[in-house]
Amino acid sequence: MASLQRKGLQARMLSSEEEEKLKRDQALVSDFKQQKLEKEAQKNWDLFYKRNSTNFFKDRHWTTREFEELRSCREQNPSYNTERCKVFQCDLTKDDLLEHVPSESVDVVMLIFVLSAIHPDRMQLVLQNVYKNGEEQTAFAIGRPGFSSSQFHQFALRPQVLKPGKCVLFRDYGLYDHAMLRFKAGSKLGENFYVRQDGTRSYFFTDEFLAQLFTDTGYEEVINEYVFRETVNKKEGLCVPRVFLQSKFRKPPKHPAPTSPGPGPESQVLIFHEVDACASI
Repeated sequence: MASLQRKGLQARMLSSEEEEKLKRDQALVSDFKQQKLEKEAQKNWDLFYKRNSTNFFKDRHWTTREFEELRSCREQNPSYNTERCKVFQCDLTKDDLLEHVPSESVDVVMLIFVLSAIHPDRMQLVLQNVYKNGEEQTAFAIGRPGFSSSQFHQFALRPQVLKPGKCVLFRDYGLYDHAMLRFKAGSKLGENFYVRQDGTRSYFFTDEFLAQLFTDTGYEEVINEYVFRETVNKKEGLCVPRVFLQSKFRKPPKHPAPTSPGPGPESQVLIFHEVDACASI
């Protein structure tokens, strides 16, 4: 078993068989079922974690390789202190992070396979929740589908956690990932949005969609590229193509100045993993 990796700015090319499959699978799940899935999203993920608590999650050693901002935050760092780590559960689309994290105190926010589990119409709420306060930022989102006036008042004029000049590190499923092509007919919720048999949902990102999502919220694009991985099993004759989108977006500094390559030993990192779990370091 071997894994090969490369990066690129263009989406994966489909085979003729894959193109035909996607053309056939155009029917969407009914509105009634989609509303039910939205209401039961938390319950479905709770059940997922209960089933997979001991056999699903792996150490992500690649994070410090791919994101230089995290290299000073490794456990081997002498400044690492478990007493400074705070773990909490929240709904990033509506819960106030300031109940757990001081305003503008965070140097790095990690969104690792988080946004893909959230309805596309609500993804921008997550980005706003870690960005900043004020009418300037929320005004970007008023014209977007699914963004209501009540959601505007929820985020308007409220300070948030990410320091100016600091970054959000992102990795999630990319367009035409192997998991997307495995969905059976009747699983499609919308464009690049699918539901699994257990009721959990997954969105598959294009670089254009993600860039628009972040820049509409006020972030600046730093890096936004596809990661292509192929897991090859020569004995079985299998080649599994995985596609991820790996990106870095920055909250503009209040006063333009050179930025350091990463947080120092006393910096705070806000880590979100698979929807709910997060830790402040």
